[in-house]
Amino acid sequence: MPGMIAHELRYETAGRSLRYLDTGEGRPLVLLHAFPLSADMWAPQIGSLPPGWRLIAPDLRGFRGVASPADPSPVGPVTMDDYARDVLALLDHLRIPAAVVGGLSMGGYVTFALYRLAPERVRGVLLANTRPQADTDEGRAQRRQMIALVAREGAAGVAREMAPMLLGRTTQRERPEVTARVRALIEANSTDAISSAIGALMTRPDSTPMLESMRAPAIVVVGMEDMLIPREAADLMFDTLPNARLSVIARAGHLSNLEDPDLFNAFLAEFLTSSF
Repeated sequence: MPGMIAHELRYETAGRSLRYLDTGEGRPLVLLHAFPLSADMWAPQIGSLPPGWRLIAPDLRGFRGVASPADPSPVGPVTMDDYARDVLALLDHLRIPAAVVGGLSMGGYVTFALYRLAPERVRGVLLANTRPQADTDEGRAQRRQMIALVAREGAAGVAREMAPMLLGRTTQRERPEVTARVRALIEANSTDAISSAIGALMTRPDSTPMLESMRAPAIVVVGMEDMLIPREAADLMFDTLPNARLSVIARAGHLSNLEDPDLFNAFLAEFLTSSF
């Protein structure tokens, strides 16, 4: 319902204390955030799910919200499988046998990893502004440049460079407050968390061969102004997934849930209502 707030809670896994947001009651929807943000990016979805749904949004290992305390323990090397195992540990902690799982960008990569590790825990899938392919050689070279930027300038440098790429031209022209919010979400994170995530992004496997086996209901969301992942990636997933629908958001870039939350929420609500 409008005005609903999410509880900020914590759980223990792999020797770390990780934060997650939890709101609503009923069937669980787990939403996984983009790089290099945090669970706070899902604020526009809080209170917007259909009745009978519970939203759970964890911070991936090392990431944190704007108002969250810093974790001094190093993250170290991680993989998408490590992030996925953390999410599985959260489901175990909450005694949830299976959930609809969704992610945006890097959150989509973690969703693929979770499905690969434990398909029986996934009732349905949201894949927003993401792709199944691994990085190309050119993409890995750009990741290495980002690691160097993090070392030189920290999270502030990453925020300066990435915010214009993450947001579509309409958002940048008409909603400057979204740009400011995205920069704040990035700047809250440690250089360690960002660098570790870049390593996970660089080494993720190609999930394309798995698509045909993902028979759970799926929704693919794409922003037509996305400068990082082209429309063709969404079309490939829609064409290959056995039980998918495609939702296009014309006036959004890479962070479609933040850029056009009303339309994103409408697509998500219709998917949840009609598929489960």
